[in-house]
Amino acid sequence: MLLQYKNKNVVEAGCDEAGRGCLAGAVYAAAVILPSDFTCETLNDSKKLTEKQRYELRPLIEKEAIAWAVGCVSPEEIDKINILNASFLAMHRAIEQLSVRPEYLLIDGNRFKPYQNIPHSCEIKGDGRFLSIAAASVLAKTYRDDYMNVLHEQYPQYNWDKNKGYPTKAHRTAIREFGTTPYHRMTFQLLERQLELF
Repeated sequence: MLLQYKNKNVVEAGCDEAGRGCLAGAVYAAAVILPSDFTCETLNDSKKLTEKQRYELRPLIEKEAIAWAVGCVSPEEIDKINILNASFLAMHRAIEQLSVRPEYLLIDGNRFKPYQNIPHSCEIKGDGRFLSIAAASVLAKTYRDDYMNVLHEQYPQYNWDKNKGYPTKAHRTAIREFGTTPYHRMTFQLLERQLELF
């Protein structure tokens, strides 16, 4: 059972990102403030849920949350500032859009760049431990998937409706065959090293 909060009687926002390891597309992040008595048995780390479960949970999270927001950072920005900084920036963009200012931030992972003067803690595998981070992981993942599905319509040869921009064999084969798009992250290793020789 996931924890409802880390600090009692404090407005806590859970934050998580999606798309950090992708070769194409923006990185997305979400910030979610849940009521302290929020419960949901199916809510978990988005990677442990099916696509159907994630999309069923999204409207529930949006309805029950005290506040929620999604932020993103473009492939061009990722190439300029690197993916780690882009992940932090996406979280900052989500936090600044919250209609309620959080008093504490629960960040999934082991690193974060402080946002203004709000205290935070980095929670390793936090999306499998805290409901608010799990909720943020579901929103970040589903909104990013929606975005990649739209891009897939423009560039169907890369199979982004299935791989969502991750470095699958099919995705790398398509890059080799068709080249890159404006949505590819040019600072990433787009082709496996041995393939670059051909």
